[in-house]
Amino acid sequence: MAARTKDLVKLLYFDCFSGAAGDMVLGALLDAGLPFDELQAALAPMLPAGASIRADRIVKRGIGATKFRLVQPPPASGAQAKPPAPTGDRTHDHGHTHDHRHEPGHTHEPVAGGTHAHRSMDEIHRLIATSSLSASARQTADTLFDRLADAEAAVHQVPIERVHLHEVGALDSIVDIVGAVFALEWFGADRIVSSPLNVGGGTVDTSHGVLPVPAPATLRLLQGMPVYSTGNHGELVTPTGALLIGGHAHAFGTMPAMTVETMGYGAGDRELPHQANVLRVTVGRAGGEAGTERIVVIECELDDMNPQLFGVLMDRLHEAGALDVFFTPVQMKKNRPGTLVTVLAQPDRREAVCAIVFAETTTLGARWHDVDRERLTREIVEVTTPHGRARVKVALRGGSATNAAPEFDDCVRLATAAGIPVKEALALVMRAYDAGTRTKD
Repeated sequence: MAARTKDLVKLLYFDCFSGAAGDMVLGALLDAGLPFDELQAALAPMLPAGASIRADRIVKRGIGATKFRLVQPPPASGAQAKPPAPTGDRTHDHGHTHDHRHEPGHTHEPVAGGTHAHRSMDEIHRLIATSSLSASARQTADTLFDRLADAEAAVHQVPIERVHLHEVGALDSIVDIVGAVFALEWFGADRIVSSPLNVGGGTVDTSHGVLPVPAPATLRLLQGMPVYSTGNHGELVTPTGALLIGGHAHAFGTMPAMTVETMGYGAGDRELPHQANVLRVTVGRAGGEAGTERIVVIECELDDMNPQLFGVLMDRLHEAGALDVFFTPVQMKKNRPGTLVTVLAQPDRREAVCAIVFAETTTLGARWHDVDRERLTREIVEVTTPHGRARVKVALRGGSATNAAPEFDDCVRLATAAGIPVKEALALVMRAYDAGTRTKD
């Protein structure tokens, strides 16, 4: 078979060891090569008169990084300045201030440049529409803010049409999100992977009182994403960071195999006591034929379960999203014969799979661990035999076929129609496939 060549896959990997915020994501992408003038042109229509964006090179604990920020003009003469933040507002570790009050009957407080202290969803969507982003990027930004509104509405138990976004409704946060969406489209990555997110720890003061970190709306945005805490460093993941990473990452885990092309560091505002407050992005390429991904392996042993239940267990696990399920005979304590149940699943399906394991088996515990796996690219080739057409599944790596296998059901169909043994149909299909590949060569 003739060798196939395909473009290498472009990868972006976000290392969120100090959390994530919108300005950090955008700073990292600028540091990795996003042209500032192109970002400026995309965002300029959104900015009020006198406002601008800037990207400064700074050093965080010995690491050079880019600090992205929105610069707004001082209040015009006679304009009402933003009032002092009410008691209970909180300041994020990345320098963002939050109010998070959603009482009815609120009023907009005008601030510098004609912006508001908070905005409704309609106002935000109209502002996004003024940007110079592509139609698809604007739709992505709209979708991210809709997801944020859903989270806020669920947390505060208010209808979504009454949600007004405070910190994330401020112009600087809108610029962070819209700018990052533009930046990610500019890089044109085929696959985006993120590390688990360090959320920080401790508590934070809000207008609703003292709350644990992550704050409720942020935690809701982090659903389905792997997170951890290294201690009481305050809130390290902001709503904008959770939105952007969660809305773009195809997978979470360790850095995938790649050839590194460039990297960038985006700086947060706060100085952390024991680590650089930066987000790192690594840009690279990997072979286009094989895909590497992180999956979870879930296992338990059984020596006291009715064998009739194993078939039901396998069906229920596949329905819950398992990639594969298999049973292995094992010898257990007291020399009892037993069965090792092994389930492969995507990391975000672990909880659903474990729920099935506990509901449908007699086990008292299950263990799991993450593994990397490489999947070969597969394609289906149709061949013609004297008794009809059949499909052949071909596996490829590095542009070359490594294996080919006839679809068994097709061979059974051919054998039944022709009145020949199935093994003869299998041989006919493979001969037809081999003849076709020799012709292509």
